[in-house]
Amino acid sequence: MSRGLNKVMIIGHLGRIQRCGIRPPVARSRLSLLRPIERGILRDGERHSETEWFNVVTWGNLAEICKQFLTKSQQVYIEGRLQTRRWEDAEGVKHSNVEIVASEMMMLGDKHENGQQSPTEASEPEIPTEEEYPF
Repeated sequence: MSRGLNKVMIIGHLGRIQRCGIRPPVARSRLSLLRPIERGILRDGERHSETEWFNVVTWGNLAEICKQFLTKSQQVYIEGRLQTRRWEDAEGVKHSNVEIVASEMMMLGDKHENGQQSPTEASEPEIPTEEEYPF
């Protein structure tokens, strides 16, 4: 019998964390990752990077821990699996979203020492609301 593998490991900074359910506890968050642009040094002589945003979902005790201890801009390690969520809205439009379902989380760093927002936080896209994800 053949086996598949679905495992994701990522280190990034939290954009936001939002509790979405009480029973079972569920929390959704956005994780940013700065990635250097492949072209390296551009004409202006400076390195450039892009921000990638990942949707992360935690369940149960892990959701409670994340909601209690994690804060915006904190660096974390997340391990889990990829999952595609599909749904249809009230107008009949089909949507899909790829998210990381976390099984492990480690806090790696504190908030930015100076208390200022990082450039990635300022441009964070909105987390879809609970109504957009029917369970």
